[in-house]
Order: sequence, then C-alpha cells, then structure tokens
Amino acid sequence: MKYCAECGKEVALRVPEGDHAPRHVCTACGAVHYRNPKVIVGCVPEWEDRILMCRRNIEPRRGFWTFPAGFLELHETSADGAAREALEESRAVVDIGELLTVINCPDVGQVYLIYRARMRSAESGTTPESSEVVLMREDEIPWDQIAFRTIYQSLKHFYSDRAAGVTGKVHVFDLPERPPYNSRGPAPTGPT
Repeated sequence: MKYCAECGKEVALRVPEGDHAPRHVCTACGAVHYRNPKVIVGCVPEWEDRILMCRRNIEPRRGFWTFPAGFLELHETSADGAAREALEESRAVVDIGELLTVINCPDVGQVYLIYRARMRSAESGTTPESSEVVLMREDEIPWDQIAFRTIYQSLKHFYSDRAAGVTGKVHVFDLPERPPYNSRGPAPTGPT
C-alpha cells in the first residue's frame, strides 16, 4: 500500500500507538489501514446421490475441478455468499445447509467457510467462470484434477461424513504452508 484510502496522501509502515504490529499509517491524516484475511465461501451442492462440480474457466487453476466457491462480498452473510457463488458459477439454485469446513490458510491470508447444500432441481449450466458443470458420484470425482487443497480436503470430509452417517459435524483445521505448484499440474493434496 502506498497511498491513504481516506485522503490520498502517502502511507508509512509503522506500529501505531497501542498496537503490536506494523500497519500502513497515513503520514498526513493518521488513518490506520489494516490488511485482513480474505473470506472464501462455498458449498458442496447435492442432488440425489451426486454433487455438482465445476471445471474452472478462469485462473488460477483453469481447467481443474472445484465446487462453487469464491470471495464473500460486503453486506452478505457467509451462507448467502455461498448460495450466490453456486448461482454465479453453475447456475444452480441451492438451499444452504450446515457448515462443513472452516479452513485457515494463513500462508495466503484466507479463511474458507464451506457449507453443505441441496440443489432445488438438477438444473445447472456453464458460466463465464465454469467451462463444464457436472453432477458426479463419488467414484466419478477427478481427484487428481481438483483445483485447490481446500476443495480436496472439504470433499474428503464431506464423503467421509456421508459414509459414516454423520451430520452436523464441522471440520476446523489449518492448511500448512506448501511450496508453490505449477498451475497446470495436479493440486497438492497434503496430509491434512
């Protein structure tokens, strides 16, 4: 950050009085600018014994598979954001259910909130963000072509819970820092 969002003057990195960490502080008006993690919301949409998967049509990880997820917008709840993402990425209308996973990704400054969801109908379709949208059984999931570790881990928890007949369990975990990977290669799955 170089300039103040309040007055447009230059900012300097320093520890404000009473704080514990360096922040961008305006040299003119004194406004303190905090950088906070981004919140990602998404859902695992179910229709009968299948879930809705989307092949990404945008970077990063274009061509790889995910369920609908994206950045939470201002003035919406996390559940509303997850439903909006399903509509935007797959044209699917969903009813958001219980929270499935809370995933902390401190190395990239993100927190994921992933919900279980039920599709209101089997209707879905491609969008500018998704080149393919497919209802898949567990044995049809292209596990080696999943876009992100957060998606992979959420799917594993979803299917593990379903196999065990578990409902309402929220899986909370941290994904450790991983080395960068090739945008065309398989997503790292990790031991989490």
